[in-house]
Amino acid sequence: MEEKPAIGLGSLVSSLRVVYKSGRTKDLSWRRSQLKGLIRLLTEKEEEIFDALHDDLGKHRTESFRDEVGVLVKSIKHTLQNLEKWAAPEKAPTPLVSFPATALVLPEPLGVVLIFSCWNLPIGLALEPLSGALAAGNAVVLKPSELAPSTAALLAANIPRYLDAEAVKVVLGAAEVGQELMEHRWDKVLFTGRIIMTKAAKHLTPVALELGSKCPCIVDWLDSKRDSQVAVNRIIGAKWSTCAGQACIAIDYILVEEQFAPILIELLKSTLERLITKPEDMARILNERQFNRLSGLLEDHKVSRSIVHGGDVDPKILSIEPTILLNPPLDSDVMTKEIFGPLLPIITVKKIEESIEFVSSRPKPLAIYAFTTSEALKQRIVRETSSGSVTFNDAIVQYGLESIPFGGVGQSGFGQYHGKYSFEMFSHKKAVFRRSFLVEFMFRYPPWSDDSKLGMLRHVFRYDYVSLFLALLGLRR
Repeated sequence: MEEKPAIGLGSLVSSLRVVYKSGRTKDLSWRRSQLKGLIRLLTEKEEEIFDALHDDLGKHRTESFRDEVGVLVKSIKHTLQNLEKWAAPEKAPTPLVSFPATALVLPEPLGVVLIFSCWNLPIGLALEPLSGALAAGNAVVLKPSELAPSTAALLAANIPRYLDAEAVKVVLGAAEVGQELMEHRWDKVLFTGRIIMTKAAKHLTPVALELGSKCPCIVDWLDSKRDSQVAVNRIIGAKWSTCAGQACIAIDYILVEEQFAPILIELLKSTLERLITKPEDMARILNERQFNRLSGLLEDHKVSRSIVHGGDVDPKILSIEPTILLNPPLDSDVMTKEIFGPLLPIITVKKIEESIEFVSSRPKPLAIYAFTTSEALKQRIVRETSSGSVTFNDAIVQYGLESIPFGGVGQSGFGQYHGKYSFEMFSHKKAVFRRSFLVEFMFRYPPWSDDSKLGMLRHVFRYDYVSLFLALLGLRR
């Protein structure tokens, strides 16, 4: 992989500012052409994308389509259909005292933005925010993750062919290239990770951060055998069939009542045996470093004693078997750090309502999942916890909905994107207020000789226009 573009990064940023200042990226026809180019890239290069994702992560082509290609095409088409409406000025009310006047909120692009993408969904986490930045009318630098080199190379080779190569640049390279990029001024940066904050502060650059977290899954007692089976199917899908649990919104641990735990565990075991039967049914661990980190979590003897299913590891193919842990120590690394892999702790509570306090006493997660038919429990979870999202009776699927925002809160990040929210994240809502010279009120200006002007201002701020009119006539109400 080329470590840097042929021209220096400073020159690259300067060239993008020239393009942006020319005004062409603001034109709606240009924005539409870029979105259509992304759709063509995803459809015409679908097989190459599948190959790259398999090279980087061992993903099956069906998983790649489900989690990245298919959901992206759907999202970008939604943006295309709604772009004109999103970009249109929005009328805002004005007070009668300012008549004649109008007020608008006008979305305008931020300028030149920088997007860092992550390795676990290297197509989706690159092109979803890119589509929003282009829809908003920005010039963009995309820095793919060097940890997914095949995907990064594919993006670098094809984005210039399908998009405006002068307005959209791809920069390849390792962490030091990313750090060098942050030495320059940007109008917005999207990143996954914490170190970017200190770099962005140097230029007062606004940032959107997706930081991940330990996403809990509350599993209530489900009387129906069918409901229990459906819940387990969805838990397995959200833990092991999405990049082998290497996803920021993957289920990190389960909370369940003691009496229901044995039933849940047996159902998880039997369903895993049916759904994940071959190595290719689950992505592999990214690299040796991540493999050693995950296998190291199991080396703690207190943790290893809690294994009730799985636990086998194969360093030759970077594979870790789907592993279920029952009540590992709460102070162990597996319960204090984000797992980001195929290990699933199950923590038991006496009553399922105790799970709310368990979750709310910990850092705010990116997502909370709950499987329950109890409306009262659902209401309490929404009311008494804070998280980027809450999903009931399913998991991870909220990521694929362009109609709702995706993003964290507190320690799980800030800034939201997907669909309209991607457009808004890379836009500035500029207030535009227009007045006529026709009407002028002198009570807004000094000298403050008496309290009559104060009285009139009180009427204005109370919207009491009848009293204001009488006061202007020298009458009292």
